Amino acid sequence: MTTQTPIRSGFGAHSTAWDVLNGIGLNGQRAIVTGGYSGIGLETSRALADAGADVIAPGRSQDKAKAALASIPRAQPAALDLADPASIDAFADAILAEGRPVPILICNAAIMACPLDRDGRGYESQFAINHLGHWQLIARLWPVLAQAGQSGGGRVVCLSSLGHRLSPVDFDDPHWTRRDYHKWRAYGQAKTANSLTAVGLDSRAKGYGVRAFAVHPGGIMTDLQRSLAREEMMAFGWIDADGKVDPRFKTPEQGAATSVWAATSPQLAGMGGLYCEDCDVALGVPDEDLSVTGVRSWAVDPAAADRLWALSEAQTGVKSPL
Repeated sequence: MTTQTPIRSGFGAHSTAWDVLNGIGLNGQRAIVTGGYSGIGLETSRALADAGADVIAPGRSQDKAKAALASIPRAQPAALDLADPASIDAFADAILAEGRPVPILICNAAIMACPLDRDGRGYESQFAINHLGHWQLIARLWPVLAQAGQSGGGRVVCLSSLGHRLSPVDFDDPHWTRRDYHKWRAYGQAKTANSLTAVGLDSRAKGYGVRAFAVHPGGIMTDLQRSLAREEMMAFGWIDADGKVDPRFKTPEQGAATSVWAATSPQLAGMGGLYCEDCDVALGVPDEDLSVTGVRSWAVDPAAADRLWALSEAQTGVKSPL
């Protein structure tokens, strides 16, 4: 893991995905963006496709995906339900059967602060979808990720969030079977897990030419907020009484920028296992820090990342090839 110290990339909170891709060509490269047909995922897909990548945007809503991607010639939808292990395996098997290397995998899809729900295994939905589903996908796609790594390099980007500050991973009760459920701490735990996945993956994959990064995209008003009541968003100051979004929020094009930067920027050559925000490496901050930038230690802790890796293998039943 590289130190959590900004590198002064020259980009910032207002940079767009197109800004960071200026001068970068991705002609013929395959990119997978989970949930890449909605919100910042759609803008991520659009920017990568505009740079020449062949984009697959898998997700649950195929009708919505087809409509959203219709105007992006190099992007196509695919079926994937991150809450369903069989669906993850089916998608991965289809990709592996094609035999093409995948130099870019962006684990973008997520749910946020939803009421308590459990998947067919009894796992809490935010941890299951945001973390375990993506972890299984990474493990199953490893052969084509490694293929890309050996033939020029590959990157995996895991979307985390400022919400990681709300909770470390509770290894004793990750699925809220013994605690009273708290939707925001559950979200925070899942986003910490996303960051730790990047740390754990990078340490295992860098020898194969594959690097991993965690990304906080910033605050963006999208379908991610669909579980939140209007009154709750008003109380947070995200919208006013007329529904107008606070100007501190990014546009989707700006929200996609850090994901695209982490996936493609030559500025990150030789680096990995880092938490990024505003198109730069985020500063590591004390766990008691109350600012709205930087990453807390529990989200980039190698020991916690290894513990999570073992937990993920056990709970998915998938043995990582790494």
